[in-house]
Amino acid sequence: MKLTGGCHCGAIRHEVEGEPLTHALCHCSDCRRHSGAPMVGWTMYPHEPIKITKGGPKTYESSEHSRRQFCPDCGTGLFYSNASVLPGLIDVQSATYDEPDTVPVRIHIQVAERISWMGHAHELPKCDRYPPIE
Repeated sequence: MKLTGGCHCGAIRHEVEGEPLTHALCHCSDCRRHSGAPMVGWTMYPHEPIKITKGGPKTYESSEHSRRQFCPDCGTGLFYSNASVLPGLIDVQSATYDEPDTVPVRIHIQVAERISWMGHAHELPKCDRYPPIE
């Protein structure tokens, strides 16, 4: 399998070949704060198959061993690595793929830090676009 993707503004493009080790939805407070979202989807791979095909991400040291890479122009989060906890592995933010539905999600992780209302988010009303204004 070959997946391509990139940041919101198009300054950075990436590709990866092979099957991901997993595809997880992370609820940790670090992912939430970095993304501004209640959870972040990550596909995990060995470092080798990840290729930057355009541009170059900026690296942010979010903790002693954690490195988050993002587009310096638009801020889109792209990659995560932690040499201490996940040696030789890298996570790709799955929503940055051109076809994010290609890889099914397999697991929720770090649910001990999940925002409480996310536990029932699937039960909320759904609208195809914006909700009606009342």
